[in-house]
Amino acid sequence: MLRIAIPAMMMLAASVMAAQFIEQATNRRAAAPAAPTTSLPPVAAVAAVPAPIGSGRLVIRAGQGGHFAVDGRIDGRLIAFMVDTGASLIALRASDAARLGFRPGPRDYSIRIGTANGEGRAALVQLGTVEIGTILVRDLPALVSPDEALGVNLLGMSFLSRVRWSHDHGNLIIEQ
Repeated sequence: MLRIAIPAMMMLAASVMAAQFIEQATNRRAAAPAAPTTSLPPVAAVAAVPAPIGSGRLVIRAGQGGHFAVDGRIDGRLIAFMVDTGASLIALRASDAARLGFRPGPRDYSIRIGTANGEGRAALVQLGTVEIGTILVRDLPALVSPDEALGVNLLGMSFLSRVRWSHDHGNLIIEQ
């Protein structure tokens, strides 16, 4: 178990650092005068016929900087994610986790992680369902990290390994 947990935590730490770098870069860009854009919304589902929850296809267009942002639901509650293939697990900011009903106590933060702000601790939680568009995955592990350690919620490999996904011409395609 330890042989799996250590590499998983190292991958999560790298993902957290990447997310913080992205957030800092976004904040620097926000301070600069904005150039007019004709960008599309960050998420666009593509399906010939409406698909029932638990099956389907979702196409996510890359946003500025080539990152994939998507709104989803955890146990039926809305949450924003950045897709991160480098994150072993779904990673949630503590404030968002609390809003979803996950409130780990101080003793639950027993998993050591490394972030751009140094080492930290995370708590392991179990999610009942995660929905992205019409794609639904059940029973997924996730980590809850303090807000200062994680700039955005990450949709990691605990979700992506349970679906088919590919990258094509700036689009992330997720299928179930």
